[in-house]
Amino acid sequence: MSRVGKTIVIVLSVVVFCYAGLGYLLGKSDDDRTYRSLTVYGEVLQHIQEDYVDEPNLPLVTAGSLHGLLESLDPLSAYLSPREYSDYRERTTGGTHASVGMTLSKRYGYIIVVSELPGSPAEKAGLRSGDILEEVSGFATRDMSVPQAYLLLDGAPGAIVKVAVVGRGKTEPEQVALTREIIAPLHVVANKISDDTAYVRLPTLDAGTAAELGSKLAQLQHDGAQKLVLDLRDCSTGPDSEGIAAAQLFVSSGTIGSLSGQTVAKQEFPAAPGSVAWHGPVDVLISPSTSGAAEIVAAAIGDNKRGDLVGERTFGTASEQKVIPLDDGAALILTVAYYYTPAGKAILDDGVPPTVEVAPPAEQSDEAVETPAPLAVGQLPAKDDPVFNKALDLLKTGAPPQTPKAS
Repeated sequence: MSRVGKTIVIVLSVVVFCYAGLGYLLGKSDDDRTYRSLTVYGEVLQHIQEDYVDEPNLPLVTAGSLHGLLESLDPLSAYLSPREYSDYRERTTGGTHASVGMTLSKRYGYIIVVSELPGSPAEKAGLRSGDILEEVSGFATRDMSVPQAYLLLDGAPGAIVKVAVVGRGKTEPEQVALTREIIAPLHVVANKISDDTAYVRLPTLDAGTAAELGSKLAQLQHDGAQKLVLDLRDCSTGPDSEGIAAAQLFVSSGTIGSLSGQTVAKQEFPAAPGSVAWHGPVDVLISPSTSGAAEIVAAAIGDNKRGDLVGERTFGTASEQKVIPLDDGAALILTVAYYYTPAGKAILDDGVPPTVEVAPPAEQSDEAVETPAPLAVGQLPAKDDPVFNKALDLLKTGAPPQTPKAS
């Protein structure tokens, strides 16, 4: 860029930031933090243009700054370039596309696997909750938002996408090839495990799951079940509204939780006595692979002392996002509201803690840890599953639910 061009860009930047700052000062003269931030941003941009070792690619610099800005808020907020937003709309407005069957978030600066669906390409390839995706399709996830990762992983059925995976307890990435598939809907798993005790697992909380769960619970009671183990481990997909509906099947009084944000009026979700489908004792299995709508269910049962939450703290993602298109064709995906537990704690901040903590097996050393494979559809937990066995012991003794631990 010529010196004249640089000068023009700097002048325009100053004009833009001064205009924004003036508007802000006129509207909120009692608080100049935003004005100061704009001034600092303009100063940094000017130094990049004038002092950087090489001529900067300004569109790339701007996009990078926007990605960093959104990522600093929370793992689910993101900036999508015009091309990315076009792809995003195409993938989310109908049509058939395949996936690898993973729920993702971001931690340690990288994309991380929250859970994988039973029978999915990710599960078949050996990916597990807690694995770090260092690269997706050759792109480093250090500079990638969660929606960007999904755009690379999802697509045409049968296509292969390669990821570099750093497994738990490992230090070097392993190249893994995933073949996209159209994943069939998963259903509620329900079995009696003794004369009076039943086991129910929710692999997802997709639309319709709460109604299916209600039917399964009614059938189990008809068959003589009086106690229940509800397994929410690896459950991390589905709309939050489905989690509220599922929680109302167990909680007859109090609240399920609430939703609120700076521009979202607070909504309280009350228990619905007429919707309760299970009145007997229930203990819930949770883990770091429990997220989203499933966290709403767990928090409602735990905080209302309806049953114990057995296992480990959940991942922490229950929140509401809004897509905000921008004038240049780009878009923001912005977290606009948090879901709060009945005790008033934001789930996105710290997840949902167990009332009875049970560490995973073989936690002696990270190198020795082999994360158990997710259960196949219809499969019961292993006989040596410590979380499952602890829940059974609690139900057998009839001990009252413990007070939820502080976050």
